[in-house]
Amino acid sequence: MEKLVSKIKRLKRERNIVILAHNYQPPEIQDIADFVGDSLDLSRKATKVSSKYIVFCGVNFMAESAQILNPDKVVLHPSLDARCPMADMVNIKELERLQDENPDALTVAYINTTAETKAMADICCTSANAVHVIKKLDAKKIIFVPDRNLGSYVKRFVVDKEIMIWPGYCHTHENISKDDILRLKSKYPNAEIMVHPECRPDVIDIADFVFSTNGMVKHVRESKAKEFIVGTEKGLCYRLRKENPDKRFYEIDKAVCPDMKKITLEKILASMENLEPRVELSSNVMEMAKKPLDKMLEI
Repeated sequence: MEKLVSKIKRLKRERNIVILAHNYQPPEIQDIADFVGDSLDLSRKATKVSSKYIVFCGVNFMAESAQILNPDKVVLHPSLDARCPMADMVNIKELERLQDENPDALTVAYINTTAETKAMADICCTSANAVHVIKKLDAKKIIFVPDRNLGSYVKRFVVDKEIMIWPGYCHTHENISKDDILRLKSKYPNAEIMVHPECRPDVIDIADFVFSTNGMVKHVRESKAKEFIVGTEKGLCYRLRKENPDKRFYEIDKAVCPDMKKITLEKILASMENLEPRVELSSNVMEMAKKPLDKMLEI
């Protein structure tokens, strides 16, 4: 592994490459990344660096978002088969039909969607700002894609709008059960319970806090608590432990996203050596998908 890491660091310098890694990436990849964060945070950071090449270590929609926000840079995705199953749950023709049947509705696309889906949306949102974004919209009817759990969470706070929720879900968060959380709580009674809004409603009901991954990072940094039950993909716990060595974190062992683990150091090195595979989107999709992202950033 040391030889691999050494080669990657050398190529970063020689070819002016920046490596972005999502919070759910394996430890060895987080360690060699220039920036670690959630998908939107990483894409925005990429706009502020001078590097021509961006290696995005995450799933497909994340690399696409980075390309959309950085049209003049080359975005490399080391493993094209690292896809988000939830993002792929949106059927474009069915979404078109729903929009045609509800011409007075605005379509809100969670950032965890493909570029093609974003191109059909009026505005995007993240797990951190979904409630705020939807509250700000003038429309009384909203089409929300693709996550039913995040949509259900939003409906707890937005009661003056009709929200039609797409039936998609994240397998990793859907598999976290209330019993999983309660077992850890019985073992560690002083631990705060933090969960992601992609979790099921009954899991959210017993949480002390509901945060995006970056929200969890910020909360832990500022909290006086010393123990935390982390209800999201277990890869985040590596970053939390690294940045907060004086605190304890209890993950859900089965909360693993297999697609996030498809990227390896070997694939990263090959991508840097060959400058492939590249994220390739049509200029029309790039232009259309950027509009809802820009609208979100304005809000």
